[in-house]
Amino acid sequence: MGVSFESPREFRTVIDRVFAMMDEDPEMGPKLREADVPMRYEFEDLDLVANIRAARAGEGGNLHWEWTDDVDWEPRVKMAMSSETANKYFQGRENVAMAIARRRIKSGGDVKAALALMPVTKPVFARYREMLEAEYPHLLV
Repeated sequence: MGVSFESPREFRTVIDRVFAMMDEDPEMGPKLREADVPMRYEFEDLDLVANIRAARAGEGGNLHWEWTDDVDWEPRVKMAMSSETANKYFQGRENVAMAIARRRIKSGGDVKAALALMPVTKPVFARYREMLEAEYPHLLV
């Protein structure tokens, strides 16, 4: 059995911090904003949805995300997965292409655009693991 979050609230807190890491990173953030690939993530086991897009003119930061489907943009990419798969992915322990092939991640839309962002987001893996080691050791895989 894999590791699991203590609650949907803990998951949301942790993933908010991951999104913030990407948003605030001086290399990742601007590249993700420039790529402008709106995404919808569904975390099936927790009944949570996060929609994320590039920040618009006048908005602070590089990314904007909301934990709802009630947003004024359409995702270009949709991904559905368990919280366990998301946790493994952000630790660099889940190969997205393999997870899609094995249906651990269900995807739709412009998946090629999402896969093209993988090298941009790779630096978040080490930072995520550092955060888990310091604050959420029960989530390490």
